[in-house]
Amino acid sequence: MTKPPTSKHLLRDTDRPVRSRPRKSRDPAQPNLPLDPMPDRIDPCLALLKPKPPTGPQWTFEVKWDGYRLAVHIEPTGVRILTRGGHDWTDRFPLIEAAARALPVSTAILDGEAVALDAHGRSDFGLLQQSLGGRGGKKRSSNALFMAFDLLYFDGHDLTRSELDVRRHLLESLVPADGQGDIRLSEEVEADGEVLLRVACEHGLEGIIAKDRNSTYRGGRLGDWLKIKCIQSDSFFIVGYEISMAARGHIGSLLLAARKGNDMVYVGSVGTGFKESTAWQLRGMMDKIKRNTPALHYAGGRKNVVWLQPTLIAEIEYRAWTDDGTLRHSSFKGLREVQDNAAVYEIE
Repeated sequence: MTKPPTSKHLLRDTDRPVRSRPRKSRDPAQPNLPLDPMPDRIDPCLALLKPKPPTGPQWTFEVKWDGYRLAVHIEPTGVRILTRGGHDWTDRFPLIEAAARALPVSTAILDGEAVALDAHGRSDFGLLQQSLGGRGGKKRSSNALFMAFDLLYFDGHDLTRSELDVRRHLLESLVPADGQGDIRLSEEVEADGEVLLRVACEHGLEGIIAKDRNSTYRGGRLGDWLKIKCIQSDSFFIVGYEISMAARGHIGSLLLAARKGNDMVYVGSVGTGFKESTAWQLRGMMDKIKRNTPALHYAGGRKNVVWLQPTLIAEIEYRAWTDDGTLRHSSFKGLREVQDNAAVYEIE
């Protein structure tokens, strides 16, 4: 083993400590350390769906939040809150905007999820949509929180080329754990992935997220982040509805479709999960996009079907797929916003 160098005495005399050399005045011609320009928008890193958690020391885990993905830009001129599709929703989240202004930083971009919590502290997509006035609504949410899980830009420095561990360290210094404000830290959980998934499912959570702690921040669904769900939840086109005079909004069920290449494929229907107000609002939107023929091949035998232009995207919770390619035990959760840039489920 190499012998460490002998340290110098900290005192020259018994009563006078050693002091640093006086610093010279800065030469005005000497350049400052360069600062990275603040990007107008960063393409978000998306989680790839997997059936079970990964193993290995490089993986860290978080709870999966069920809300709207947002980027909070703190700039010298103010705060901007952007959706995943790059639309400015600052005015929709006044509490998050105010909390961002109060953070002790001059410039930053926080990546996270806007959520509304139920009585048990679980994120509820339906509650969030209600707070915003439903799909296409213009309400300012009075109860949405921002769960921050990444820091992409910080005080003039682009962090997207830094490893996740570095970004998280800086994020935790900016947004402390156990905070109760309108911007909170999505905490990492030190646990085995299988155990954490089981506990999350037992507590009625949507699932967990696994992240490669050595990865840089790359936009798209590239496998640096993974999502493992307790209950499946995906987005589907609404291509029609079955009329029932006994149901809320007279909607017996919604007919759903997924993508398959350049085509759409029928994947079944959903007839539960509608609240009274939601059903009538949805019915009013569907009545404006009727068409005479189905927008896809349909061989079902349902009666009283009204066909629709495939412009509405529904978030559907379900348990599994049947052998013939339809959803089992499905439930309507809400409509996705165009600005959210939701990806419709794609069948390979």
